[in-house]
Amino acid sequence: RDIEMIRRGLSHAPNIDYYPHPASFVAPYTLKVAGKYIKGDMIFLCTGSKPFIPPIKGLQRVEYHTSDTILKIKKRPSSLIIVGGGYIAAEYGHFFSAMGTEVTIVGRNPQFLPQEEPEISALAKREMGKYLKIITNHEVVEVGKTLSGKKRVIAVDRSTGKRVSFTADEILVAAGRASNSDVLKPEKGGIKTDKKGWILVNEYLETSMPNVWAMGDAIGVHLFKHVANYESEVVYYNAVLKRKVKVDYHAVPHAVFTYPEIASVGMKEAEAIKKYGEDDVLIGIERYQDTAKGEAMAVKDYFVKVIVKKDELKILGAHIIGPQASVLIQEVINLMYTEEGSAYPMFEAMHIHPALSEVVERAFGSLMPPKHYHHVLVEHYGLPER
Repeated sequence: RDIEMIRRGLSHAPNIDYYPHPASFVAPYTLKVAGKYIKGDMIFLCTGSKPFIPPIKGLQRVEYHTSDTILKIKKRPSSLIIVGGGYIAAEYGHFFSAMGTEVTIVGRNPQFLPQEEPEISALAKREMGKYLKIITNHEVVEVGKTLSGKKRVIAVDRSTGKRVSFTADEILVAAGRASNSDVLKPEKGGIKTDKKGWILVNEYLETSMPNVWAMGDAIGVHLFKHVANYESEVVYYNAVLKRKVKVDYHAVPHAVFTYPEIASVGMKEAEAIKKYGEDDVLIGIERYQDTAKGEAMAVKDYFVKVIVKKDELKILGAHIIGPQASVLIQEVINLMYTEEGSAYPMFEAMHIHPALSEVVERAFGSLMPPKHYHHVLVEHYGLPER
């Protein structure tokens, strides 16, 4: 619906020639679209991405869905197998399970939601595992059909080599995203890409061709809508206003809209320790249930984790699992984008009581060395580390 509104707006704009067709380069600064050749001195590439389809035996002979097609179905499937264990798999798994579908997620990575902190992934797997089946460290090697017409997925345990079979009404492939360069053909326009076809840009988001700019999923860096929004501003400053604004990814946030909800920004613990050393990193944690609002909501085990640099208390990262995680993380994001990026304003500001924002405040008030943090996590809180 939103996309249709955008299309109508573009097609009726007096200063825009809108072509609802794929475009491809035929020469530098020249594109072919709908049989026409279009030239431009300045080009913005916002070509997005598409679902990555792994080379699984039999997959092309069986009807399957991707994130582009799954919401177009007319009838709720009674059972669904999701190939992939990242945030797309998690979100659709949560959605269809909530609708009453029996969901099985089969992920290749040993860690469910591998982009998250291990302890957050482990807790998410435990909690989401109460209403859907999550299989990790299994590689899907074959897809077929049963005699009754159901779809069969065969996976191999990457630790033992044991083959396991799953059956369901529908299959959703959620194994990541891929570049659209096979359609765009940027190489014909003199535009360099990496081995996977993602468009290469400099720190100003300009491609290898002067005055050709790329942003969003097309560059394959952070594949989120809010990142594309930010990158479009950088391109506007540089291409149109002729400024020299460097793209800044030091505090890129994201959220996973499941139950429980997950949000993250900045470095993970291992990244911070690798860069600064264990002695120069402090970690804070606070459980929802240890605040008045969290207790009133009767939520158990969900928590906020924050990571700071020891000396100046510069915020390095924050990771949240629990209600309103995507909202709570914004308080940290805003501080990370100040000049100092310090946690001190968090200590100095008043926080409404009783409100969930106190969970974030108290996490910063409980900073400790990493080893102590893991002791508290396991021995005091009884939470899984991985």
